[in-house]
Amino acid sequence: MLAAFAFALIASPGCGKAQAQQRACGSRDPVNSIAEMSGAIYACWQPPAGTGGMSLTLCFSLRRDGTLVGKPRATFSKLGPDDRLNKAFVASVLEALNKELPVPFTKGMGGAIAGRVLCPLFRAAAEGRS
Repeated sequence: MLAAFAFALIASPGCGKAQAQQRACGSRDPVNSIAEMSGAIYACWQPPAGTGGMSLTLCFSLRRDGTLVGKPRATFSKLGPDDRLNKAFVASVLEALNKELPVPFTKGMGGAIAGRVLCPLFRAAAEGRS
């Protein structure tokens, strides 16, 4: 539970962007911390135009080899009135996760994270804000 909370904090808008700039999407460099894992996923996330202000919390678990256990589950969302944009936003989050899978964990990190529930928050910056 603590790991999920820490990951959600690290995956907040400001931290995610900083981490993403340090890592290329799909990099196979080993991930050795929750912050690095967050950066790896955020490096692959591009919120669609027009989705500023939308957010989604996605819960999932990973195996020690970095593959997904079951299906991710949305536990919170703040979407807009346009169904097309809502679907595009949710799809962008799932696509980011899929692009980074399997997460290339170090042996120690894989053992520590295996089976734990992670619930990162994906929040698109409001349009016109940096």
